[in-house]
Amino acid sequence: MSIHEAKNMKRRRILQALASLPLFALGLRIAAAAAATTNNSLASIQQNWKTLLAKDANVAESTAPIQKTEAEWKQILANEQFFVLRKEATERPFTSPLNAEKRAGVFVCAGCTLPLFSSQMKFESGTGWPSFFTSIPGHLATKQDFQMIVPRTEYHCVRCGGHQG
Repeated sequence: MSIHEAKNMKRRRILQALASLPLFALGLRIAAAAAATTNNSLASIQQNWKTLLAKDANVAESTAPIQKTEAEWKQILANEQFFVLRKEATERPFTSPLNAEKRAGVFVCAGCTLPLFSSQMKFESGTGWPSFFTSIPGHLATKQDFQMIVPRTEYHCVRCGGHQG
């Protein structure tokens, strides 16, 4: 191995380490949020989400899949909601009013009103998007996403297939 190749390898390792720092920091924040639930076990938080529903909440109670045409989705969703939920777009960071939401309650899918998360599951990730360390069991599906080359986990509502992140 030449000196030039050794320098390139060292530079590559430094760049790889620097690139992984944000993921490490996010992992620490997730761990801190999970540790903050000392009063409530994860299972308890996942099971007791219904206690946070408003009495007059109009939410989907079934996870049975629903099908709508693209035209039907465009009719019931705002333009930005349509592109995020149906076309897997990403809203700009720090633009969602839900990011600063602190009240007790339940976060539902904007496409079909299926409850996805409770306020007890939310934590501040610093990413600019609402972040949750767990979800309501059986209400989200995942798939691998390779749009950024590195594999990521993509989350979808099990009822309507709406992209959640």
